[in-house]
Amino acid sequence: MQNRFGIKDFVLMVLVLAVGLSVWLGMVKSNREWDKLGQLNTKVGDLERQLSRIDQDRLARLDSKITALDAKVDGKLVAAGSNTSVPAAPSQSGTASAGDGWAKQGADGKVIGTIERQGPRIFATDPADQPGFTPGGNFTEIFEVRTAKLTPYIQSDVYGRRVIDLVVEVMADYDPKTLKPRGILADAWQMDPEGKWMRIKLRDEARFSDGVPVTAEDVRYSFHDFVMNPEIEAQRSRSVLGDQIDKVIPLSEKTLEITFKQVLFNNLDSGLGLYVLPKHFYSKLSPAEINKGTGLLMGSGPFKLATLDVENQWTPGQTIELVRSEQYWATDLRPALDSVRFRDISDELARLTAYKNGEGDMITPSAPQFVSLKGDAEFAKNNRLMSAVNMRSGRSGIIWNCGPRLGKLTPMSDKRVRKAMTMLLNREKMITDIWRGVGVVAKGFMNPNFAGSDPDVITLPYDPRAGKALLAEAGWIDRNGDGVLENDKGENFGFELTFFTAGEISQRLATFVKDAYETAGIQVSLRGVDWSVGDTIRKQRDFDAMTMGWGANAPESDPRQIFHSESIKDQGDNFGQWNSPAADGAIDSLRREIDFDKRMGYWRAFDRAMHDEQPYTWIRLQPETRVIKPNIGNVRVYPKGIEYLDYFRASGPLALPESPTGK
Repeated sequence: MQNRFGIKDFVLMVLVLAVGLSVWLGMVKSNREWDKLGQLNTKVGDLERQLSRIDQDRLARLDSKITALDAKVDGKLVAAGSNTSVPAAPSQSGTASAGDGWAKQGADGKVIGTIERQGPRIFATDPADQPGFTPGGNFTEIFEVRTAKLTPYIQSDVYGRRVIDLVVEVMADYDPKTLKPRGILADAWQMDPEGKWMRIKLRDEARFSDGVPVTAEDVRYSFHDFVMNPEIEAQRSRSVLGDQIDKVIPLSEKTLEITFKQVLFNNLDSGLGLYVLPKHFYSKLSPAEINKGTGLLMGSGPFKLATLDVENQWTPGQTIELVRSEQYWATDLRPALDSVRFRDISDELARLTAYKNGEGDMITPSAPQFVSLKGDAEFAKNNRLMSAVNMRSGRSGIIWNCGPRLGKLTPMSDKRVRKAMTMLLNREKMITDIWRGVGVVAKGFMNPNFAGSDPDVITLPYDPRAGKALLAEAGWIDRNGDGVLENDKGENFGFELTFFTAGEISQRLATFVKDAYETAGIQVSLRGVDWSVGDTIRKQRDFDAMTMGWGANAPESDPRQIFHSESIKDQGDNFGQWNSPAADGAIDSLRREIDFDKRMGYWRAFDRAMHDEQPYTWIRLQPETRVIKPNIGNVRVYPKGIEYLDYFRASGPLALPESPTGK
């Protein structure tokens, strides 16, 4: 029997298709409604989390303030969050109280010296108390150079350190306003009056970003098994800390003792300033993996890497993204920002363009840019322009290789030549022409406001005639009338100037130096290199002269790391190989002097030695400058520098103060 497709079949098929289409349309509509509902639920959830976060943070801070007030009434603390130096017992007898059983006592049963108790960790200026405060959002800074590594103790530049400081904590750091030690991981410490040892009580609540408690064993591991491991490339930290710290001894899970090899003025700072690394993370890695790593960054800080993957690490050139550690142990210091990002653009114009296009919230402008932007009334009205001299204000100049380069001494091994090189440079004109007048001529390594700066040391003048006379005294004369100086062997006076190709300023600086010296009969070849290879060049001492800048991370830094002859060894930080008995003697004396006034006398002796021997031609003392978007709130200038943790992103532009301060 043959099958036929009739009218009934056609009608039935149409009905089925109609029903199917209706069902499909209903499903699409339903899916859209579900999608809208899902989006609505997500938004509601986000709002709930923000409200919850505000409530939790404010309640936690309120609870902390109430606790601090109670403690103040009880006489246990002088002020919440401040550093207090009080006897171990209210009677001031030195006897440890019930809670100070960790403290070291003498034969008479009394606590030795005093105990420095710390209050809760708090903001320099609480963002939640500021007008326009809004939690959440991200903050992006555009660096002017590319950092090479983010691994603690191995990182070698100031940019990497700024990232690490948000992730890895120390036991105490400098208060942004007072520059006095302020407890971070340390709840309290006890310093030997003679400076030979110290004891530290860690905060019970301190945790790493994965929730594992911070212990005294982590501190011991960080020093003995990481810094002092010769297979790990932590030479610069090892050369300094290894000269000071003898042992880190855990006494219990949360207490430890640090003994020192010698009595030095900064033993307290060095002991408290150790980066505390999580042993359970780093100990699983071999020294080779650590040395090779570029993004092995984990700690107990308020931020953490967005992605920490040993097999797929952050690498130079990628944006660095830190996210707020939601479980951060210091509830009073949980940042308002959800994330902080760092990217790099070496070209000055491209960096400013990216900032103007909204690709970043803060940049460090070149000096000419800063002057131009400040003079642009419309731009200045809608952006924060910050400039301040503080602890981190840097000095820039030229490092002379005073020792051998690839086995042969450079002309700069003679101090008369180095002195002449300084006098042949018109540094006032350099600041005017290159930096548009931003900054002053640096007379030496130290900030002139520092008590250790010798007031009798006067900046060498621009004096080409006196400079050429010094060169002649050192044997460099134009012997054949060709306009180039030669020595008694007939060798031309020439050298290579290494500079970093990080923008127009660097190129203009190198060109100015070349022209100035060639006018005096000195041949100069220029070598422009990327910042990322600079560390290798310095370690190998593969340069005649190099443009460089130095910044400070402490009110009174130990000069041994950079300037002592012992720091020439093992690829230490005395890159210029300056070997000065006078400087070494002053450094050795000041490091061992606890008395402040006496120590300042040795600092001045060091200042005189540097001035006399000119291992560096110091060019400029520069203020710290920043350009910041108007919707970034709580931007302030402190004696220590900027504080990322204070920042928040407002929903719109905020009122811009004429001069942001930390007061």
